[in-house]
Amino acid sequence: EEEDEKNLSCWEEYFQEQLESEQTFLARWAEKNNYENYVAGSCTLQEHLLQQLGLSQLSPRGKMIGEFIVGNINHNGYLVGSTEELSSLIGASQKELERVLEVIQTFEPAGVGARSLRECLLIQLGELEAEAPLAREIVAGYLPQVADNRLKEIAAALNVDVHQVQAAVDIIRSLDPKPGCSFGGNRDTRYLIADLIVEKVNNEYIVLVNDSLIPRLTINSYYRSLLQRKEENVISSFIRKRLDSALWLIRSIEHRRLTLYRVMEQIVKVQAEFFAHGINYLKPLTLKEVAEETGVHESTVSRAASNKYVQTPRGLFPLKFFFSSGLDKYNGESVSSSSIKYHLRELVGSEDASKPLSDQKMAGILRNKGILISRRTVSKYRKELNIPASGKRKRHC
Repeated sequence: EEEDEKNLSCWEEYFQEQLESEQTFLARWAEKNNYENYVAGSCTLQEHLLQQLGLSQLSPRGKMIGEFIVGNINHNGYLVGSTEELSSLIGASQKELERVLEVIQTFEPAGVGARSLRECLLIQLGELEAEAPLAREIVAGYLPQVADNRLKEIAAALNVDVHQVQAAVDIIRSLDPKPGCSFGGNRDTRYLIADLIVEKVNNEYIVLVNDSLIPRLTINSYYRSLLQRKEENVISSFIRKRLDSALWLIRSIEHRRLTLYRVMEQIVKVQAEFFAHGINYLKPLTLKEVAEETGVHESTVSRAASNKYVQTPRGLFPLKFFFSSGLDKYNGESVSSSSIKYHLRELVGSEDASKPLSDQKMAGILRNKGILISRRTVSKYRKELNIPASGKRKRHC
């Protein structure tokens, strides 16, 4: 009985706090859901093509075939299936379908309706104001060599100067290999909302949990009134058990919120120099180290950081950005792999394009900066950054 009175007192206290905050919460919730905060959706690639089809000079039958063709264009802008297969499906001749396809290939975005990368690029080259005969010739017969940057081989085969080939390849690389992807509306727009916020206040970084968009858990007022009655019966006993379960859920959510806060607090403690000076000062940090400092299991830290984002004075980052392995420096300190990758991007971005840096040379430059790194590790990080090897980065200027 004494335990029941204690639980009842606990719930009455909760109800009182709830009543005081409900009006504030509802006002905030209404503001967050204001229609002015929503962005109007854009039409899909198919809708855009159908609009142009409707304005074309095609006959009603041609437009019917055109609608069928548009329905078989994927989100990259390419036609799926051969004209032979499609013509048999719609009951038209292959020649008739290809005539309609030629019209659709004049639509925006340029290159749409192509059946291959080669055709897509040739369509775009045909729409350029300045003629590019060499670029067309290269696209028609030398795309594998372009992909491998074997420009001297192309120059020898076409009996032209390698500098002319480089200029033509620059035009080719300015084209869009996936014209449909550049058009809006093909996929749902997704917005990232920070789960945590780090702010600098009086030369100190503080952590805030952003729960402004999380609905507050509330208790139905009818069941609340039943519990507040003093008589003891089967109904009140049942409701009290259910409310105890609800209280457990509320406490569990608060515990997860606290864990997230403590994890971020430890990250800020370790990475203070990053927040102050930038990525060059990002330190190696593991889940295990944070788990030991926060007194929770490593898997708990991993779950807390999964799919979470933090807004900082340096921008928006996924929490897992701050966890990385590292390498030693000659002075005994450590540097994170993320910081090393940043150095690699800078080296490639500032290199002489006619003499790109090899992995061995970049390893040597980093060692001169005090970072103990091998050519093999540089190669690994370069590939993770999707940076081509030096041979493929070379320009013949």
